Amino acid sequence: MDYSGSDVGAWSPYLVGALIGVLSMATFYFSNQPIGASTAYARVAGLIGKLFSKRHTESLKFYQETKPKIQWDVMLLFGILLGAYIAAYTGDEFTGRWIPQLWEEHFGSSHALRLGVAFLGGAAMAFGARLAGGCTSGHGISGTMQLSVGSWIALMCFFIGGAVTANLMFGI
Repeated sequence: MDYSGSDVGAWSPYLVGALIGVLSMATFYFSNQPIGASTAYARVAGLIGKLFSKRHTESLKFYQETKPKIQWDVMLLFGILLGAYIAAYTGDEFTGRWIPQLWEEHFGSSHALRLGVAFLGGAAMAFGARLAGGCTSGHGISGTMQLSVGSWIALMCFFIGGAVTANLMFGI
């Protein structure tokens, strides 16, 4: 059964993989930094923290070392959102649905449940990314390109964790 909502093809994973590789090499070349998103989320949290409690945010050791400001990695987050929209739209996979069909079949059509689980999952992933010293982009793309053993182990754990979670949630 097709759960994408469309029979028209998505972008080629080979093309997308090659483009991510080019982006990663360009990131190393122009910024001397690996591609990654988890530090950008922490920077955005710091920017928000400075709006509400500047003194407290600036007193935190993390924000003394990693300044909460808009840099290329924060702009990468906006690029990810824009790129996802463009890929979904041009691949004729943009459904505009809040509740995917597979989710609805297993858990119902409650928007609150879907958003609550998405929020908790995102929070758990953010915590794990900070704990692991990187996210799927940092370890899975940049770290593996550098042949980092820790990144290869992290990448295997990402896949195992995703497979176990999908199996528990959907019986796939």
